[in-house]
Formats: sequence, structure tokens, C-alpha cells
Amino acid sequence: MKTIDEITITLKCLGIIEENIEYKEIKGGTTAGIIYSLSSGDKPLYVIKIDQPNIITTTKDFLQIYRNVKLLPNILYTDENNEFIVYSYILGDTHINRGSKLGWMTIIVEELFNQYKKADENANRGRLTGVSRNSWADFNLESLEYAKANIGDLFSSEEHRRVGVLVNKLNTYEHQEEKYYLHGDIGVHNLIFKDSKLNGVIDPSPLIGPMIYDFTYAFCSSPDDLDLGTLFSSFSLLNQNNSISNTKLLEEVLFQLYTRIGICKKVHPHDLSAYLKVWEEWREYLPSN
Repeated sequence: MKTIDEITITLKCLGIIEENIEYKEIKGGTTAGIIYSLSSGDKPLYVIKIDQPNIITTTKDFLQIYRNVKLLPNILYTDENNEFIVYSYILGDTHINRGSKLGWMTIIVEELFNQYKKADENANRGRLTGVSRNSWADFNLESLEYAKANIGDLFSSEEHRRVGVLVNKLNTYEHQEEKYYLHGDIGVHNLIFKDSKLNGVIDPSPLIGPMIYDFTYAFCSSPDDLDLGTLFSSFSLLNQNNSISNTKLLEEVLFQLYTRIGICKKVHPHDLSAYLKVWEEWREYLPSN
């Protein structure tokens, strides 16, 4: 795999970036690859992501398919071995100064989710960089077991049981759900905010599945404003909303919140207390049997 020095020399020779460009590694985040920002003076212009070829390939494919979506960065270059990708830098920060959830959910729904394309009817569900699934039920069951193991005794055995009942009910809807080509990791950690407004979306982890997955993932990706007013207002903007009842929507949010708490306990413990407070309000919607 090429070093960042070798990559920048290549890019300068190809005329992709200017001679005076300097690079800096971007620390943190959830991506497993190495990310560098490239700047001219104090102005960041480009991003280089170095990762495994399958990760780079799926990132490239997603950005190309949705190249007309303004929230997403523009691809500038991908090397022939798919070891790295260069795309435009989006100004702003993740997580912070987000403004209201309804504000940024509105932008995501109108400018990204409503632009989603249907996947090939023969495509297997699941992450394109992982093990494909014959059914969305398999994906849900794997998510359930992962979350249950992480949450452990934070929840009672009865709560875990009722979530299991909920997932079995969700799995009965699968024959009604169309498959879409999804971002797959669209939470506040991958949203860029500038001046308290959503300015961009980064780091796709492409997924074949129902559109409601990305919607509820985004909604549950921060513990603020997890209320019915924000949920129904943002959902009403989704083109696919007529095919999903309010009951199913609440069930999908409940399961997504459960899996989010599992991830939060393992990776983002600073948000855990806020999520547990929200769960006290939402668990009343769990099926009893």
C-alpha cells in the first residue's frame, strides 16, 4: 500500500492537486481507514482516504451513483488498485452545532433519502463490504444479538424478550419492502454541520436494504429530540411514507434505538445516560407478547 507521501507526489504529477498542498491526518472518527485532509495554507480542499480495496471500491461506487446529490463529496481520483480515493473537502464539523434535529433531518430526507435508487431485485441484502444476507430478517437478527450482548443487564430480561418479539414482528413485513442502495452509516458522526446547518454527508458504508433503515438510523443517531413530533414531521417528507404505517414506523424506531444503545454502551458511553432516559419513554411502545 502506498504511503501518503507517495500518493501526494502522484497526485501532483497528475495535476489532481496543486504543488503547494500540505496534508494532515484526521484523527478520530469511526472509519477503520486512514484519512488525510489536504490544504492550501489554512484552507482545506481535499480528502484522501486510504483503506482496503473493497472499502474504497464501495465508497467510490456509492459516490458515483449519487454524484448529483449536493450533500455528498465529489470524487476527484481513485487509483487503479482501489487503495485510496480523493474527494472534495466539505467544510464544517461532525456532531456539534447541529441545530434542531428536525432541521437537519429535513435536509437529509429531501436531498438524499428521496434521491435513493432501488437496488437490483436479485441483490442480496446486507452490507456490501461484509457478508450478504438472503433476507433482511437475517440482518435484523444479527443486529439484535449484537445489541443484546452489548446492553446486557442494563435492560431487564423482560425488555430483551419484548424487543425479540418486536423484531419477529418486523421480519413479517419483509415481503412488502423494496430494496434500496443505502448509505448505511448515516449518523451525526458522519454528518458535517456548518453554521448550525447540515452541510454534507461523509463515509458511506453501503448497504442493500429498506429505506426506513437509513431514516431511523439517522433519527436515532443522537439522543436529542427523539420525540414523536420530530419523528412524524420528518417522516412526512419521505417519499416512501405512504407504504409505512405509523405503527410500523414506531416499531422500526424502537428497534433502531435498542441497537443504538448497544453501540453507544460499547463505543460512545458519554451519550449512554441520555439514551437510557429516552428509552424509558419509548419502551412503552414495545409489544407485550
